[in-house]
Amino acid sequence: MHLIHAARTVQHLAVRAITLHGLAHPVTRLLLEAASAVASQAWEAGHRVEALHPTRQPPDPDVERSP
Repeated sequence: MHLIHAARTVQHLAVRAITLHGLAHPVTRLLLEAASAVASQAWEAGHRVEALHPTRQPPDPDVERSP
């Protein structure tokens, strides 16, 4: 699995665990630790932070949107 994909997946799982169990739960803490380790590996492999957290462009006000 690509490091960036792995890092994003573990981060999403950690957020879900926080929502379900709270920050102090052992599963949450384990997932946060894993997310940190994989993100660190991605950084050491030369991946940029933007690859893990892509910037979102604001919507273009000139584009009409359907209701």
